[in-house]
Amino acid sequence: MAERLSLTQNIHSHSSLMASSLGSAAVSSRFLSSAAATKLSFSSSAASSRSFSVASSSSYSSLRCLRFSPLISQRRSSVNATNGGYSTAATTKCAASDPDQLKNAREDIKELLKTKFCHPIFVRLGWHDAGTYNKNIEEWPQRGGANGSLRFEVELKHAANAGLVNALNLIQAIKEKYAGVTYADLFQLASATAIEEAGGPKIPMKYGRVDVSGPEQCPEEGRLPAAGPPSPAEHLREVFYRMGLNDKEIVALSGAHTLGRSRPERSGWGKPETKYTKAGPGAPGGQSWTVQWLKFDNSYFKDIKERKDEDLLVLPTDAVLFDDPSFKVYAEKYAEDQEAFFKDYAEAHAKLSNLGAKFDPPEGIVVDGPTPEKFVAAKYSSGKRELSEAMKQKIRAEYEAVGGSPDKPLQSNYFLNIMIVIAVLALLTSLAGN
Repeated sequence: MAERLSLTQNIHSHSSLMASSLGSAAVSSRFLSSAAATKLSFSSSAASSRSFSVASSSSYSSLRCLRFSPLISQRRSSVNATNGGYSTAATTKCAASDPDQLKNAREDIKELLKTKFCHPIFVRLGWHDAGTYNKNIEEWPQRGGANGSLRFEVELKHAANAGLVNALNLIQAIKEKYAGVTYADLFQLASATAIEEAGGPKIPMKYGRVDVSGPEQCPEEGRLPAAGPPSPAEHLREVFYRMGLNDKEIVALSGAHTLGRSRPERSGWGKPETKYTKAGPGAPGGQSWTVQWLKFDNSYFKDIKERKDEDLLVLPTDAVLFDDPSFKVYAEKYAEDQEAFFKDYAEAHAKLSNLGAKFDPPEGIVVDGPTPEKFVAAKYSSGKRELSEAMKQKIRAEYEAVGGSPDKPLQSNYFLNIMIVIAVLALLTSLAGN
């Protein structure tokens, strides 16, 4: 269905919502054949228990493939795993994702969003995989972050990840179709695509994330934020500063609460039903932060600021955005200027999606990058005089010597130098001809 996905707030509750509507869609996926209901709140501290079975298929004795850690800590929920149902294709060596498969997987995700309305839970899926990052730990994967660990049962059973099993059930068919895409990339691809398809900004993503290989590499529970801590502002800063994020990014990411809803039976927050959620889409019920809870815009900030509609949810971690002096500067700005919100959100989301990731290749893979310009030596002719073939070859040799090729653009730090070289050669040729 649709659930709330904010990094700072209890998004796990949203995912829970999605869990009910998504359960009918793909509970039969190999990922988890029997999914009871794990708690999904991103920030709430209450969680229901969910049992599911996971099949292990690697050299690791208990490779339960279903990892996803919540950004918000909640009560622990119990998860019982057996050897049936969900076959995980965990491998001992992680490879970079294939660019063409990434593009095709994105199209499949778009089609899934149109029929399952799973935007909120997919956003939460990407956030919870990345949100366990600890900037004070250098080693990978101990530092946590976007590494696909959420697919394993040991992390899925974290209270804050309740309900994310439903997101995994939905996306598993796409993973099986595109074996050349890592789980870590697929989670982040689904998250960014969900934002964009809900009307949000284009996220400047890169891919090539390496997956962890076994459940022993999952982070410990408790790295994600809670919805109702005693000191909301202090709690948010403690969690997000640990990730290397600042106050502006905390507020911008909180704006993702414009999507989704919270179910009290799963997160401990919200009403069982409101006039905005009683008809779905998906499984009816829950309480949303906004009226149009499947549309990404800046209405979250407007509604939190006004707090006039009792049918709209306001968590302690929501309210503090307008109570804390530093947070308020950005919250007020985003309530008035959606363009500014979109810009800052896109940057914060991209940064979050890279936290703790190990990329192969190291620079990552840009799926939507500009098409490299072909090398055409004739473009560097001088006036009416065409360069000789010898000069064209010389220019080409210089071009390739500093990293360029007919199909590969120069690295930016060489561009100015090569242009100067070309200009000088063209000038000398012209003078020689004269």
